[in-house]
Amino acid sequence: MDPIVIVGGDAAGMSAASKFKRERPERDVVVFEKGEYVSYAACGMPYYIKGSVEEFDDLLQVSPKEFIEERDIDLRLHHEVVGIDTDAYEVTVESPAGTNTQSYGQLLIATGARAIEPPFDGMDLDGVHTLHSLDSAKTVHDAMETESPESVAVVGGGYVGIEMAEAFDEHDVDVHLFEMLPHVLAPFGETVGEKVETHLRDEGVSLHLETAVDGFVGDDSGHVSGLVAGDTTYDVDLVLVGVGVAPNAELAGEAGIELGETGAIATDEFGRTSAPGVFAAGDCAEARNVVTGDPDYVPLALTANRAGRAIGQTMAGDETPVGDIAGTAAVKAFDLEVARTGIIDEEEAREAGFDPVSVTISAPSRAHYYPGAQKLHITMLGDTETNRVLGASIVGREGVAKRIDTVAAALHTETTVQELSYFDLSYAPPFSPTWDPVLTTAKVLAGKLD
Repeated sequence: MDPIVIVGGDAAGMSAASKFKRERPERDVVVFEKGEYVSYAACGMPYYIKGSVEEFDDLLQVSPKEFIEERDIDLRLHHEVVGIDTDAYEVTVESPAGTNTQSYGQLLIATGARAIEPPFDGMDLDGVHTLHSLDSAKTVHDAMETESPESVAVVGGGYVGIEMAEAFDEHDVDVHLFEMLPHVLAPFGETVGEKVETHLRDEGVSLHLETAVDGFVGDDSGHVSGLVAGDTTYDVDLVLVGVGVAPNAELAGEAGIELGETGAIATDEFGRTSAPGVFAAGDCAEARNVVTGDPDYVPLALTANRAGRAIGQTMAGDETPVGDIAGTAAVKAFDLEVARTGIIDEEEAREAGFDPVSVTISAPSRAHYYPGAQKLHITMLGDTETNRVLGASIVGREGVAKRIDTVAAALHTETTVQELSYFDLSYAPPFSPTWDPVLTTAKVLAGKLD
């Protein structure tokens, strides 16, 4: 019997391999990984550069040796799959030993995503970096330690940009953050963006909003020395470009496998693609949005791990849905916690067919009499026709991630705003007022929906 073959050895790929092998230990599983590392904590890379994670190896969650010797998975590093023949049920693989083919019984494409590299002038200069692999994280970390830059530019005000601004600031350098939109963290909404911007400025980060970067200039040695935006050149010694990621879907597309409108691989509720016996999961694949019911692309760690595990179980004979996504995410911005889930933009909600109403409230994180209470700012959307909760965003100094999960749970069960306002949430003065801020926001929103 032909083996299960998996292309890509990170979150989705190794989760699928491990789950399949637990269910069907007698079957062979071959994983092709073109790089040196598998199953690593990509989300921890900014904190390694910052210094909160002291050792590089701490980012490695499971070693290749453990996968091979303890889990009996045929893991092949430095093997790149360059072609898929869906008719012949085989893949073409390039490795240091040459090019060969491998047949498969079932195939999982888990090729992940890559950092977008805009066509800026000077992207090839030394000192201009992106951050999406362990190698890139180590390169930036070592540059901060050995080159001692005085001024650093971060291009992009999304997840990576905010986390990297904090990471660079820890090294006592001047940090400039450039964002072409009016606010940072656009997917989190205007209220969150404004609160984070104020905090970043308080921490000494120089913000350049609504500022389009044109490129970079270098010195005589070919090292970056400036960032060009319009008529202004800013002196910088290191640049981190973090403007988003793109799915590595070309391998699938070239094999005739259907891609979705997002550019990622189209899949059904079980992770199946348009090709028989071929699945896709992780940052290269679409998933269904729990609010709209439409295909969506939100590349996050839990989505990849969860889908990989489900597909491993399906491949083993027990069909398991990969699960819908709500785009639930949290970000640390110095002393602020920021989180979001679902749809938080009224225009986006209308485009999805809803008739949205939103509220924004401020409430204390703890009982008012208990020391240390902090203000939380919550925006929540509901639909006037169904009264469903559509999404929320929260910003504050404590308790944010805990509370966004309550809203995410409501999205997955199509809970109405009124029902959410009566959730039986935990209460004690050090953790929450009697009426948790999520409940209070839902009560206010329910009043507007009536």
